[in-house]
Amino acid sequence: MSAGLQVKGRVALVTGANRGIGRALVEALLERGARKVYTAARKPETLAELVAAGEGRVVPLRLDITNGTEVQRATVEADDVDLLINNAGVVGHAFAEFGDAAWLDAGRQEFETNVLGTLRVSQAFAPVLARHGGGAIANISSVAGLVGFPPLMTYSSSKAALHSITQTTRQLLRGQGTFVAGVYPGPVDTDMAAEITLPKATAASAAHAILDGLEQGLEEIYPDPFAVESGEVYAVNPKGLEQRFATAGAAD
Repeated sequence: MSAGLQVKGRVALVTGANRGIGRALVEALLERGARKVYTAARKPETLAELVAAGEGRVVPLRLDITNGTEVQRATVEADDVDLLINNAGVVGHAFAEFGDAAWLDAGRQEFETNVLGTLRVSQAFAPVLARHGGGAIANISSVAGLVGFPPLMTYSSSKAALHSITQTTRQLLRGQGTFVAGVYPGPVDTDMAAEITLPKATAASAAHAILDGLEQGLEEIYPDPFAVESGEVYAVNPKGLEQRFATAGAAD
């Protein structure tokens, strides 16, 4: 799998598929010839446009990744998946002082979804992927998971934890032939990044860059110019990136 995988003919599952990068990934998968795309969201009725556009190739799933019963049901409904894209995530709080008590409740929600929810889905689908030759997992993290990003303190921390889990998942699933990629977007023009004032990539461009990275066999994918630059700095000077992020992205 390190030589890359072809999207054409794949059966993919995208969590958090109803908007933002998730929706754009579904559209990009269809454009590139995926055989089937399972689109997962807490409210499957929000997926109606994607289902219609898919002309029979898009299958909606009701999936709250924090709900173990729903995750297990998804493995039965989508038992032919060979590409899992863990995109679902939440931001619970932002742009607040360090002492704001709301960070604690936000952090619990963010870790339950962004970290444990992603792990829950990966654990559940690992046997499915194994039955189909190993397949691939892509975890959508963030450049804010490489170093702390003060405006999104607990979200950033949850994405750092996801970065670590992605690395461990890669190590533990290597034996069954599963390729595991971490994806580290910078600011992307979605609802989640509405308050970020940095230049933003489009969701569509980020989605295609993610699929490009998978097809190239990249274990770390930086799908936009800000992310590429951040990744390059992080590789040689993590402290420098920390200092850069300390003053970046504050809302007006």
